[in-house]
Amino acid sequence: MHARSTSIMGDSSQVDACIRYVRDDVMPTVTAMDGCLGLSLLANRETGRCIATTSWLSEEAMQATDGVVSPLRERASELMAGEATVDEWEIAVMHREHDAQEGSWCRVTWLRCEPSEIESTIDFFRDSVLARMEGTDGFCSASFMVNRMTGECCGTTRFDTRADLEATREMAGGLRGERSRMGGVQFIDVDECELAIAHLRVPELV
Repeated sequence: MHARSTSIMGDSSQVDACIRYVRDDVMPTVTAMDGCLGLSLLANRETGRCIATTSWLSEEAMQATDGVVSPLRERASELMAGEATVDEWEIAVMHREHDAQEGSWCRVTWLRCEPSEIESTIDFFRDSVLARMEGTDGFCSASFMVNRMTGECCGTTRFDTRADLEATREMAGGLRGERSRMGGVQFIDVDECELAIAHLRVPELV
């Protein structure tokens, strides 16, 4: 399973307009493409960051849509008055306690490791991060996506409410510290976002 994420940091006053554009124009177009399983959109209304992620049956199906998706991405960038960053991933872990609900909250963590450390980093997310988060109030799901060539990774944990997410900040920080002490990993960024569109449709991968 593969995914493409497009992140735009732009005008926070345009976040609702971006959500409408993705729901009304982007999602029907992209999900009709061969091999596309679905789409999700995360939004931080305070910073103006929006992250759209599409899921695909194969890397070939995903890459075959580049030319069609580019104009949609350019329109979103114009709408948000921000530059788009695009990443392509392999979905290494996907676990849901229950289906995604719009209005739930996600913590997204970006990190980088040596490509040779990808498997151990996946194992840490599955065996430590997911195992610890599963026992917290309001936990909904967790995913971990990787680029095996560059060593870049993106982990997401989702909770029923913003309060549930905030209650796990200390635990999440401790897990990042634990992984940092093991060496070989650089944490790049962490963000907390609302799940504005929930239609990713990735099967269980643990």
